[in-house]
Amino acid sequence: MTRTPLRPLARILSARAAGENPNVIERENIRKRHEEMHDKMRQRAEGRLFLLGLFFFCAFVVVGGRMGALATSEPTEPRASAPGATISAARADIVDRDGRLLATNFETHALYAQPPHMVDPEAAAEKLVQIFPELKPERLIKDFTGTRKFVWIKRKISPEQMQAVHEIGDPGLLFGPRDMRLYPNGRLASHILGGASFGKEGVSAAEVIGVAGVEKQFDDYLLDPANGNRPLKLALDLPVQAAAERVLYGGMRLMNAKGATAILMDVRTGEVVSLVSLPDFDPNNRPRPLTRGDQSESPLFNRAVQGVYELGSTFKIFTAAQAIDLGIVNRNTVIDIRGPLQWGRFRIRDFRNYGKELTVENIIVKSSNIGTARLAQRIGTPRQQDFLRDLGFFKPTEFEILEASSGNPLLPRNWSELSTMTISYGHGLSASPMHLATAYAAIANGGYMVKPTILRQSGPRMGKRVLSEHSARVARQMLRKVVANGTASMGEVTGYSVGGKTGTADKPMPRGGYYEDKVIATFASIFPAHDPQYVLVVTLDEPVETSGDEPRRTAGWTAVPVAAEMIKRIAPLLGVRPGVEPAIRADITPASSN
Repeated sequence: MTRTPLRPLARILSARAAGENPNVIERENIRKRHEEMHDKMRQRAEGRLFLLGLFFFCAFVVVGGRMGALATSEPTEPRASAPGATISAARADIVDRDGRLLATNFETHALYAQPPHMVDPEAAAEKLVQIFPELKPERLIKDFTGTRKFVWIKRKISPEQMQAVHEIGDPGLLFGPRDMRLYPNGRLASHILGGASFGKEGVSAAEVIGVAGVEKQFDDYLLDPANGNRPLKLALDLPVQAAAERVLYGGMRLMNAKGATAILMDVRTGEVVSLVSLPDFDPNNRPRPLTRGDQSESPLFNRAVQGVYELGSTFKIFTAAQAIDLGIVNRNTVIDIRGPLQWGRFRIRDFRNYGKELTVENIIVKSSNIGTARLAQRIGTPRQQDFLRDLGFFKPTEFEILEASSGNPLLPRNWSELSTMTISYGHGLSASPMHLATAYAAIANGGYMVKPTILRQSGPRMGKRVLSEHSARVARQMLRKVVANGTASMGEVTGYSVGGKTGTADKPMPRGGYYEDKVIATFASIFPAHDPQYVLVVTLDEPVETSGDEPRRTAGWTAVPVAAEMIKRIAPLLGVRPGVEPAIRADITPASSN
């Protein structure tokens, strides 16, 4: 803006020349300037009044809208703000392969006290003990009458207990909202789910975190709000799991075993459709882990992935399949089995006298230790090690539950020729039943490794080829003959062709050596044998069958009947239809007639 001088020199000089008063010009300029300033101030005031009016209008609209929303909403009790209110308690559900609920959240309350606000601490303590008998009145009275201003009483209470505390009527007893983890099926699949507990806690909220199993393994996913609260879908089939647990529990009791495990795996996807470990527990009331002694005595111990055992003659099929795959023998090659087989001061014997020689197929059917050791000698230590490494026996399985990482196989320190021979029939190397199931899946699916998984898969997940299709097919046929004519004859299931191999291993003592009357009995099976879809491994800890004149502990008498009953129960649930087993054709390559 150009500012006009109050006494412009040109006009003053001209006014003086004309005989006019120059002060009139100055007063006129002052008047004009004042008018301009007044106009600007008025415009500024009008703008401020407009903005102030607009602000009040918006405020009234917001307040009116909020009052309308409150008038139309359901009445709720206001909650006081607290630091714990920022804790996220949301946790996604866990469901089985068909969406059946395995784990979810349940709204409950925690009970705490503010002693400075209590009217009668001693009376309140006595009444609380009547509601919660596990509480000690002396401790409560000490906490309520001391200098503490805040006391946790119970981390979670039922609605009935909450009402009973309400009836005490003491203003110093208060409740905080909680989301607790609920497992509606109780003990079912407890070793898979693991359990959850409270993490960060506040008065108004508590974080639910996993402590074991898939709850711990997938803790980040279950807590991540970016997943849109989508449930974690497992490969587990709840009806199959329930049937497997019932049969295994009955078999464990019938065979007087101290523990048992069963694994059902899809041979093409690696999906673990069922996993049972007994004894089990209720994840709604998870027991405390043992602080001393043998951890396998705890119900928290997962025998399927944490238990490493010598799995006995179930390993013999690996030796035979590798020998055939290397071209060293075929199924009809005759092997000298005269014994005992001497190596230094050690002797390898057979369970029975099978004569002087057996074919490779009959070595598996009759379960000859000497014959298998002879095959291992031909294979050699380096090639045996490479094959077992490819089958996954040199490291823990990659199964997605927390406990699987602790199932580290026990390998011999000095892998001598004797080790090669004894490992060929399942002694001298300890592995978990999950290792065994994964290796048998490779035989069942045509020679490909699969990764065991607890997550639902959309299709086959074949890994590295470890056997040729021919060798895998011959191995399956030999496993079928073990059930049809060999040591697993009790494994026959009407309508379902079952193949498998038994394994009975003496149980090692904690300080070295082996028990004379305690064994680990295992049956690793595939079904249907002519076109396998599933592997089932059943292992019993210290079984003994007592229906006869003498106690029987071998897998053929203990683990096999349990597995057969399990297949009979679960095969229809899996959609495997009973049928007529196709005849095994001679292993001959047809030639053209031209």
